[in-house]
Amino acid sequence: MNPIQEITDRNQTVSQELLGIWESAVRATHLFLTPQDIEELRPLVLQGIAAIPHLLAVTHPDRHLLGFIGIQEQKIEMLFVDPAARGQGIGKALVTYAIHALHVHAVDVNEDNPQAAGFYEHLGFRVYDRSDHDEQGKPWPILHMRL
Repeated sequence: MNPIQEITDRNQTVSQELLGIWESAVRATHLFLTPQDIEELRPLVLQGIAAIPHLLAVTHPDRHLLGFIGIQEQKIEMLFVDPAARGQGIGKALVTYAIHALHVHAVDVNEDNPQAAGFYEHLGFRVYDRSDHDEQGKPWPILHMRL
């Protein structure tokens, strides 16, 4: 695994590669989303990739991306790992780096994605609040977690 690096050039090629990781990860883990939901979320994810202040990634030695994390105001806004690379410590490395280097202390997790909630709990995050809807007003409950 290559070291964590900041993505500074968010050109169309990089953005599309990140979107591909997002989509494959979401299809593997967000089983509550329909194909239509995923299609509707794609433009919002691209906007997030373009606008997020800190975007960090782990790359394979052949230079393709394995996973990425987006941080805004000490909060994890996005963390996605290529399903083919899951279980290799990429997500943990990204979150640990974000905690130490960017002082991250919060994350929101879809309640219907228990793997993600368990992952963050394993890293020390605890649920402190819950919302019935996500930021777009969709009826997808959100667990608000912090260290």
